[in-house]
Amino acid sequence: MSMGDYMKYYLAVDIGASSGRHILGYIQNGKLVLEEIYRFDNDLKQVDGNLTWDIESLTESVIDGIAKCKEIGKIPETVAIDTWGVDYVLLDNSKNEIKPTFAYRDGRTDGIPEEVDKIIPRKELFERTGITALNFNTIYQLYCDKKSGKLDKASHFLMIPDYLSYRLTGIMENEYTNATTGGLVNAKTNEWDYELIEKLGFNTELFLPLSKPAGKLGAFSKEIEDRVGFCATVVHAPSHDTASAVAACPIDDNSVYISSGTWSLIGTENKTPVLDFEASKNGFSNEGGVEYRFRFLENIIGMWFFQNIRKNLDKKYTYDEMMFMAKESKYDKLIDPNDKSFLAPENMITAVRSYLGDENLPIADVLKSVYLSIANSYDNAVKTIEKYSNKKIENIMIVGGGSKDLYLNELTSKITGKTVLTGLSEGTATGNLLSQIMYSEDINLEKARVIINNSFEIKEAL
Repeated sequence: MSMGDYMKYYLAVDIGASSGRHILGYIQNGKLVLEEIYRFDNDLKQVDGNLTWDIESLTESVIDGIAKCKEIGKIPETVAIDTWGVDYVLLDNSKNEIKPTFAYRDGRTDGIPEEVDKIIPRKELFERTGITALNFNTIYQLYCDKKSGKLDKASHFLMIPDYLSYRLTGIMENEYTNATTGGLVNAKTNEWDYELIEKLGFNTELFLPLSKPAGKLGAFSKEIEDRVGFCATVVHAPSHDTASAVAACPIDDNSVYISSGTWSLIGTENKTPVLDFEASKNGFSNEGGVEYRFRFLENIIGMWFFQNIRKNLDKKYTYDEMMFMAKESKYDKLIDPNDKSFLAPENMITAVRSYLGDENLPIADVLKSVYLSIANSYDNAVKTIEKYSNKKIENIMIVGGGSKDLYLNELTSKITGKTVLTGLSEGTATGNLLSQIMYSEDINLEKARVIINNSFEIKEAL
């Protein structure tokens, strides 16, 4: 028998808003090893003028990727799923999906936060849930469903990863971290705020008691076992992808993390939520994490700028070439990265030039402004975190694909005056796998994070 026969495998199903991956993890010589075995597209679908998710296709992709494990002879003991936040599936009393399943980028919630403000003022909502009012939050999406009559037909409510896990096991549970993203969980009790749910006219019976990450959901159903050729236990990951990424960060009280991709999520890990409404005005939320730690964080538009600028230039430069152009520029005017003109512009270069009031600004200067502005936004966020969390921040841990941008790391270090650490580019999948190891080995997050320090070269970005 080969060594592989004795290996204990874990499978992370990590799904983003445009694609998903199945990543096997195993411990070898005290180190966590990752192996991507399957990848699939997850595209938004236009249905009757609305942006929706094809839940059936998503479910099939999850199952196909699990079947791949049998094909390559690496059978995981546990499987866990993480996805983006706020979106959900409603089921009728026969447990069938009530279509469509809307996507958070759909415009149906325009004007809805203002309607909900009349039922519960925004300040009170933040003080209860710790979540900043954003158009796409679950609370506002459900209010749309109530107005349209869709909610009347619903007998079950499952966030997207809850639903996918249900399809694997036949067991319905609501996982804590993803639930917190939607603005309906009480930040003091860590449970659904049933009083708030009643106030909004939603059926309280739809919302199941919240399950903690790193806990067991159940075994594959007979149907899934027959399809994939083996049985495994489905475990709750921190099923919100940022919660998984943060779980993987070996951070302490003197650190902030930046999960850097299309968006940069910058925050710290607190034992108690920050419920001062002024923090909300600064764009900060308190999302739930492993062991009821709070992710006090802000979303800042990040790599989205460079993706779009490169596309506008017909991809004639590589990202590295664009980085060197910015480095050579002496330009120093700033933009606000979160200005809504940058969310979905027809042309990002035009949008930046227009914001800066110079329609002929050279590309190198456009890029320099973006780099400086993102790093300055990080600096402002760190100051807000220090103010409201009563912490003295020393280190910034950057994880995710954007952690490979050397110039942004350099500017971040220079402008914030903090030590910048990198080395964990697969943060989300790593955190998902870590939660399975916590379940399997019955260890806490602190002990699990030691594995991260042993497995990846976390180093200072110079």
